Amino acid sequence: MNSFGRIFKVSIFGESHGECVGITIDGCPAGLSLSPEDLAADLERRKGGKHKGTTPRQEEDFPIFKSGIFNGKTTGFPITILFENKNTRSEDYDKQRSIPRPGHADWVAHQKFGGNEDYRGGGHFSARLTAGIVAAGAIAKKLMKEINIHAEVTEIGGEKDLEKGLQKAIDAKDSVGGIVECHVNGLPVGLGEPWFDSIESALAHIVFAIPAVRGVEFGTGFAAARMFGSQHNDAILEMGGKTKSNHAGGVVGGITNGNELVFRLAIKPTSSTPKEQESLNWDTEQVEKFSIKGRHDLCVALRAPVIVEAVTALVLADFMMQEQKIPRVVS
Repeated sequence: MNSFGRIFKVSIFGESHGECVGITIDGCPAGLSLSPEDLAADLERRKGGKHKGTTPRQEEDFPIFKSGIFNGKTTGFPITILFENKNTRSEDYDKQRSIPRPGHADWVAHQKFGGNEDYRGGGHFSARLTAGIVAAGAIAKKLMKEINIHAEVTEIGGEKDLEKGLQKAIDAKDSVGGIVECHVNGLPVGLGEPWFDSIESALAHIVFAIPAVRGVEFGTGFAAARMFGSQHNDAILEMGGKTKSNHAGGVVGGITNGNELVFRLAIKPTSSTPKEQESLNWDTEQVEKFSIKGRHDLCVALRAPVIVEAVTALVLADFMMQEQKIPRVVS
């Protein structure tokens, strides 16, 4: 439900407009030097208001360590990190409570939880909870210094020119989606298992937990359906496993082959858009026109790369520990 991982395991908690959001990380080895400064760079990248087209909501996002750290090092016991919510405007959501927002979880949450859900800012469905995930990802990255993970936005609104794609949304007074591409270098051969615990299975599982992700492809992805087998196959060139091409995206049979891991995500347009829409008013049982108020991203894909890097790091750290490539005590 709210947890992910086998050995390096994370559990998220909190709501968008609640007192705080946070994460508990179990399985982190003892002896890792850790301070708020180690998480600062990635947390800063996740913040809204840093780029044109992102939400103006600004939170301090200072990580508060509540357990698992002693004398500046991890103890080997669960690490709990809190992030306080200070910049909230819950009244924006009180006004539209009776009209579930199209594209959001308002309707299904109301049905599933019987009206007991925290609807402010999307509650526990909110991307606000990714603050903890980014923090955990920064810790996972620190455990795997030999592995480089980099994600970036490669397309906005169907345009390779990101500014042009963003301007389309501004001109239309609407929101747009985008494509995020992730590259991982330095992976050993042999991570992952056939079938249900393949690298692709684990990554697909966690990336689809990121709000707004609608698709994922590895390597050549869907373009492979239009290729011949002889074109798609990656010829092995040497004993280290290096291949002539990388249509597989660094994974064969669910197992890393030592080449660059490559995958792409499709991010949908932000559901909260200033454009007038229609939705059901569940009090009157009539369809009404309305527009969404509040502070929202014009293109949520702009904030996604560091989150994609974080979830990728969580998966890889877990697999590395399963293969005993990360020691129980870090020296």
